[in-house]
Amino acid sequence: MTLVVDASVALAWCFDDEATPETDRLLDRVAAQGAVVPSLWRLEVANVLVMAERRRRITATELQARLDRLDRLPIRADFEAAGPAMRGIVQHARAERLTAYDAAYLELALRLGGELASLDQDLRDASTRLGLTVVP
Repeated sequence: MTLVVDASVALAWCFDDEATPETDRLLDRVAAQGAVVPSLWRLEVANVLVMAERRRRITATELQARLDRLDRLPIRADFEAAGPAMRGIVQHARAERLTAYDAAYLELALRLGGELASLDQDLRDASTRLGLTVVP
């Protein structure tokens, strides 16, 4: 089954104090089986890492190491959000009271018939209401 991974899960892989046994298992699963993300995922992750560097939570070297680690994972970006999927994203954002960013993950998982990996409770709740399997 296709796994859609949101930025909250990926960032748990980047910061030891945010990692859990469940997020570690997801990292192993993604390394072995791959995952799909909306195209905005890389920007979301990069933004959090840049902010962490700015706040001196990580160094420039650590930021680069985290990006390198994520780049080695078999994660494929889906670019439909920039086109036909936009209407579905807006519809889900409205109906589920999500940001458009979170609705992009929801729409992608629904379109692919996959599972959604997220730590965001609002996104998890909306996904469950719409019949998706949510992990961890």
